[in-house]
Amino acid sequence: MGKAIIEVQDVHKVFDQGAAQVEALGGVTLDIHEGEFTVLIGPSGCGKSTLLYLMAGFEQPTAGRILLDGREIAGPGPDRGFVFQDYALFPWKTVLGNVMFGLIHNGWSKSEAQRVAQEYINLVHLGGFENAYPHTLSGGMKQRVGIARALAYNPKVLLMDEPFGALDAQTRKHMQRELVDIWDKTHKTVVFVTHSVIEAVFLADRIVVMTARPGTVKGIVDVDMARPRDYTGEAFLAVRRRVLNLLEEEVEKEIRLQEQAGEV
Repeated sequence: MGKAIIEVQDVHKVFDQGAAQVEALGGVTLDIHEGEFTVLIGPSGCGKSTLLYLMAGFEQPTAGRILLDGREIAGPGPDRGFVFQDYALFPWKTVLGNVMFGLIHNGWSKSEAQRVAQEYINLVHLGGFENAYPHTLSGGMKQRVGIARALAYNPKVLLMDEPFGALDAQTRKHMQRELVDIWDKTHKTVVFVTHSVIEAVFLADRIVVMTARPGTVKGIVDVDMARPRDYTGEAFLAVRRRVLNLLEEEVEKEIRLQEQAGEV
């Protein structure tokens, strides 16, 4: 296990909703280790995406702090790459233009940005699609562009917010295998948010199970299985049962909260 590259120290997050306040996170303490693939999972509304946005620097904690390499995160930075669920590609730019964007924005020369962008386009198996526009790509191809763009400027940490949630089942499985291959080649620290227990077990070194809101860490499941993993194997199913058991009580709690708030 590598050193703690991200340290989440008693983090709380409260959002104002008109006259009311919603406590999304209720005191999260968590270490993310260098080179590790960590998956955050929990009931809907538990704050797992909020925690990821705090790590990215898109939001700031209400209380507590998050450190990256010992320095408090005060905003976004090139040391963190982010992959969104909705692709977030520029429709007027080609695949190459989208992947080059962050490099050019950070002062790279056009020729060097193009060289590095091409390297990562090839890494995600999109060679030959450099001049294609997003509207001509499938969902899986769009998300590969997003991954290439996030990796191109060589961040220390890759943050992924349900990146495969909008894909059909077969494409999602294919992208999971592709991501494991990319992670194995790049050795990046990855923090990945999902609702899918199967996806979590397939991808993760550690699965962080969060409580119903206000979210905090309910438990951490180590996934000590070699890759590639068999979705139907006995060891896989045993880990899946452990995660489901942790989640079950929290999902029921979240449903009760929604019923009390008149949301269901």
